[in-house]
Amino acid sequence: MSVDLLVVGGGPVGLATALYAARQGLTVHVLEPRPGPVDKACGEGLMPGGLAALADLGVHPVGHAFHGIRYLSSTRSAVADFADGPGRGVRRTELHSRLSRAVTEAGVVVLPLVVTGLRQGDDGVELATRLPGGAGQRPERARYVVAADGLHSWTRRELGLDRPTGGAGRYGLRQHFRLPPWSRHVDVLWGEDAEAYVTPVSSDVVGVAVLSRQRRPFTEHLEQFGALVERLTDAQPISPVQGAGPLRQRSHRRTAGRVLLVGDASGYVDALTGEGISLGLAQARAAVAAVVANRPRDYERSWLAATWRCSLLTQGLLHATRPRVVRRGLVPLAAAAPWVFSAAVNELGRSA
Repeated sequence: MSVDLLVVGGGPVGLATALYAARQGLTVHVLEPRPGPVDKACGEGLMPGGLAALADLGVHPVGHAFHGIRYLSSTRSAVADFADGPGRGVRRTELHSRLSRAVTEAGVVVLPLVVTGLRQGDDGVELATRLPGGAGQRPERARYVVAADGLHSWTRRELGLDRPTGGAGRYGLRQHFRLPPWSRHVDVLWGEDAEAYVTPVSSDVVGVAVLSRQRRPFTEHLEQFGALVERLTDAQPISPVQGAGPLRQRSHRRTAGRVLLVGDASGYVDALTGEGISLGLAQARAAVAAVVANRPRDYERSWLAATWRCSLLTQGLLHATRPRVVRRGLVPLAAAAPWVFSAAVNELGRSA
């Protein structure tokens, strides 16, 4: 084998996987055809647990602190502050840049290759690759492969691990505006059929993301959030609208022989609770531990242990708020039971 570990996908979770592997003394290459930093539609709010995990890797992205989550409706609000210190709004490009720098400093090789085939043996994995322009390259070989190739993972499909989700999918849209943050929290505005998330990412920029089962233009979604539209009226958009979805992805399992799935590639419930990076980092750490122990099947149990809390809370909230009458009552209910709201927010905010 040429290396101990090949990581397919050079986004934040893939790069973190490479850092954890290098820390354990493994030789590791990352396969990522896109030059970084790569932007994508995401809420960009790092929970306290995710920030702590990044700091443990020596990664300290620049951004804007927020102190909890605030739910808003047209008439009511509910606030939950983090018990373990603030989170941080961080541009996705900033996070990617910091992790890329850390990977380079750790001596990890990043190869600009597209994976086109996968073959496993008793002692390793061989990946067929090509350059982004189409020219084929020699196969890359490793004892193990960790796939971090995103929501619509090629590796997950290639291994037959894709699992149907059923039902209407949810989609996300995001844009940045030149506007000083007006809240100490990530504001979540609940509308008739969508939620809007306002995350401070610097002293003069906020990111606005919308999640919904309805596929409409970004500006049409915003129309149901009158107070937010008023704030944005004179604000300058400084990024294009970007989209992602359908958000819910499922996998039959997270390991297949010597290949392990992490991050969105391993399955994803929804961006509703903002725990994506924290969860991905916990999965990356667990996957590397299984590789070091030469026990890839252990990762399945570790993955379930890392994800069950978040999955339970997110799926519960998604199902509960599908009826419009419940959506209308969610913020008043959270305001009436602040201890419950605070407990849920802090459960999601802590390290996995």
